[in-house]
This record gives sequence, structure tokens and C-alpha cells, in this order.
Amino acid sequence: MVTYMKEVANIGGELSVDERNLLSVAYKNVVGTRRASWRIISSIEQKEESKGSEQHVSIIRDYRQKIETELEKVCQDVLDVLDESLIPKAETGESKVFYYKMKGDYHRYLAEFASGNKRKVAATAAHEAYKNATDVAQTDLTPTHPIRLGLALNFSVFYYEILNSPDRACHLAKQAFDDAIAELDSLSEESYRDSTLIMQLLRDNLTLWTSSDGNDAEGAAPKEDKPEEETAAAPEDKAEEPKPAAPES
Repeated sequence: MVTYMKEVANIGGELSVDERNLLSVAYKNVVGTRRASWRIISSIEQKEESKGSEQHVSIIRDYRQKIETELEKVCQDVLDVLDESLIPKAETGESKVFYYKMKGDYHRYLAEFASGNKRKVAATAAHEAYKNATDVAQTDLTPTHPIRLGLALNFSVFYYEILNSPDRACHLAKQAFDDAIAELDSLSEESYRDSTLIMQLLRDNLTLWTSSDGNDAEGAAPKEDKPEEETAAAPEDKAEEPKPAAPES
């Protein structure tokens, strides 16, 4: 589906909402399996290193690097489509926020496994994209809009995971939640389910991040926004992020 949706994106003109969501879900499915594999392999690698199993570590490291190469290729593919086709053609505030948020997400995915200067570059690009999305969202989208809420959710995860800034993460998540609560009565039936789901994820992350016992968060994972189709299909689907206690991010 990725190949087909990539062709649709490059044909010309702005994508419809359905096309936009299909593109997002297609890439999220491809990158999601690899991110999950990377986290599992990295955990196994750390355990084997602690045992001093050099032969096992060497094999595991090679496989981890293979996954990282695949992840980098997929993420760069998405970013190229966004920069060359989707963002320049975006006409509405909603689509601009959607694409800038998506750009921030995929730079964040790169930052999850990169190191040194490559990680710094990816983190800077992610922050810039999220900031661009936020600037448009605050002007063009209501506080209860699912895309604006999803942006706040993922931007706060970025602060927590990648920049290791829990205070900023909590402030952003709480502000988004409070702003949405204040306008909950004006929420349309059409977006009520998606909006309240993301608000719950924001609240879950705040609970996780502000836990009085830091060990409570050690094995837990913050919640991340899903593309619209994916959210509607699987509201029980929770975290995708690596455990928040790891300062690696």
C-alpha cells in the first residue's frame, strides 16, 4: 500500500482526508514493526552485554544495525514525500498541521536510534516540524480538534523521550488537555470519539510522567497518537514509545 499511496501523493494536487489517512497508516505500519523489533533487539543486546556474551552480542548488533538501516530508509522515504510533494501542496490549516506533525514524527523515529551528530540533526528537525505544526494548529484548529490534540500528544512525547525534558513534556500535555476540557461542550459528535481518546492518552502520559515513584515508569511506555483510521479501528492499542525512564532519548 505504501507504493500505491506514494504514487498518489506525487500525482499532484492536495490529498483528500481519506487519502491522507491511508498514506499515514501505510507508512506507520511499515515503520511500526521495525521500531518494535529494534526495541526488542536492543533490550536483548543489553542483557547479553551484561552477561559478557561477546559472540551473541556481535550477532545481535549486526541484526540491530540491519533494522536501523531499514528504518532510516523508510523514514527518509516518508520525509522526501512530505518535503517534495505533500507540504508544498497543502492548502488548508488542517492538512498543514497533519503533514508537519508527520514530519516531526518521522524525524523523531530517526532520533530514537541515531547517535552523536545524526541524533542531534534529527532531533532539531523534529522540533522544528512540531513547532511549525503547533503554530498553524493554534491559529487554524480548535483545542478539541483530534489532529491538534494528536500533535500535542506526540510533541510532548518528543520532549520527554528525545530531549529528556519531563517538565516541558508535562506542561505541553497538561496545557493541551486543559484547553480541550474547557471547550469540550462544543465538541462535535463527528470528532468526539477520537478527541476524547487522545485526551485520555494525554492524561495517561501525565499520570505516568508525574508518578511520585520514578520506578513506576521504568517499564512503562508513553502513549502516542495513531493515524485516524488506526485510532478508530483499535482504540485499545496503547503505547509505541520506548520506556520513558531511559535517558537514551
